[in-house]
Amino acid sequence: MSGRALVLNTSFEPLSVITARRALVLVLSERAVLLEGSGAELRSISRSFAEPSVVRLVHYVRVPHQTRVAVTRRSVFVRDGHRCQYCGAQAENIDHIVPRSRGGAHSWENVVACCRRCNTRKEDRLLEEAGFSLTRQPRAPRSRLWLMAVSGEVQEEWVPYVAPVLEQAVAV
Repeated sequence: MSGRALVLNTSFEPLSVITARRALVLVLSERAVLLEGSGAELRSISRSFAEPSVVRLVHYVRVPHQTRVAVTRRSVFVRDGHRCQYCGAQAENIDHIVPRSRGGAHSWENVVACCRRCNTRKEDRLLEEAGFSLTRQPRAPRSRLWLMAVSGEVQEEWVPYVAPVLEQAVAV
């Protein structure tokens, strides 16, 4: 099974994560340039190729202005740094600030990561009723890079290309 590869626009903007095999096809068809290899090889019957880890497209791809990232358990944990937004402990659950039973939406602004203890203490109450406060106000991610962040770990070869964008996206 092949690994994953980061795809960059001609401007070095991270676009997506694809399979290493698909990235190799882009390189061989001269639609992308290999920037970083993973150190592994992909083989055919008669040839072997360096497995791509980072590729840059040859032609600029226009990206839609706003991409809304779905609210999932994994994406909420990534946004909140796997920390409870009530006490700062290691998060194990997600919590709706305004409970759904009280009309709260399943939206970025109403969902936070929380520990089991705080989730149990808060139950089906509002923050004021439970005597809780948030460490920071939740909001939707501002970057397409979140799509990659929730797809799994960022590989070591990707760090120089994604770190500046991740820092900007996480900044409150």
